[in-house]
Amino acid sequence: QWFYSITVPANRKVGVVFSHTSLKKATVTLLLKVKEEYEFNLVMNDQEEQMGEILILGNNKKRIQGITSIEPELIRRIPGANAGVENILKSLPGVNSNSELSTQYAVRGGNYDENLVYVNDIEIYRPFLIRSGQQEGLSFVNTDLVQNIEFSAGGFQAKYGDKLSSVLDITYRNPIKFGVRADLSLLGGSFSAETISKDSKFSGIVGLRYRDNSLLIKSLETKTNVIPVFADAQTYLTYKFSDKFHLNFLGNLSLNKYNFKPQTRQTNFGTLTDPLALLVFYEGQEKDRYQTEFGAFKANYFVN
Repeated sequence: QWFYSITVPANRKVGVVFSHTSLKKATVTLLLKVKEEYEFNLVMNDQEEQMGEILILGNNKKRIQGITSIEPELIRRIPGANAGVENILKSLPGVNSNSELSTQYAVRGGNYDENLVYVNDIEIYRPFLIRSGQQEGLSFVNTDLVQNIEFSAGGFQAKYGDKLSSVLDITYRNPIKFGVRADLSLLGGSFSAETISKDSKFSGIVGLRYRDNSLLIKSLETKTNVIPVFADAQTYLTYKFSDKFHLNFLGNLSLNKYNFKPQTRQTNFGTLTDPLALLVFYEGQEKDRYQTEFGAFKANYFVN
């Protein structure tokens, strides 16, 4: 038992609160006269509260396996010369890149063409990867279609096949209702749509993207006539023949064009009293065009 006394102001309502970490909070309201004494014997009840929903994530296991999970919404909001998942990957330990205008990256001393990419368990065929990581501008991964992203910079599971520098494992969404998304900027735009049939057997998602980095490149020191244009269309379709058998299709059509004609470059150096400038004039040009059509079928059979 506890015995104590409390002095409170007279002729006005005063609330006294009793609290304990394992008991329910109790409150008593007093209105006492001058020099009036009031005896109160407090009984506090056990604290019983129903907790809300608890979500337990398996990040610890993935961290042990060397897998990094990335939130899709973070990728859609991050700014960059080529907005996409690669902007996040380049900030991870062991990942590096030598150009902001390229979506390519190297991992732990490997080459730029030694990184596996999977979308919904389908290995992505990318025929024109540049070993120096200089030119490819538009990432294969359409962030408007992404539901989940996992990245491993080594030590990944054998299910990913070839042992290369890293694995980027992408999961595209399975639509549950009709939806449309559109983005527009000074460097391009994107459009995506998803739908599902009334009987829920067929579902599909499609994305269109266009990118032109001319405005960005014109701000560099080298004066040039350059038109780097990237465009692609992607789709992921699913048909459920039954609860146990699903057939999926992943399709991609991409076009990357680079028309590059350098003109002049001025480099300033020297001191304040003796400023110098080197002006270089260029001749020649480079025109590259990469067009890729890719399609893959995947069948899932759920035994139980």
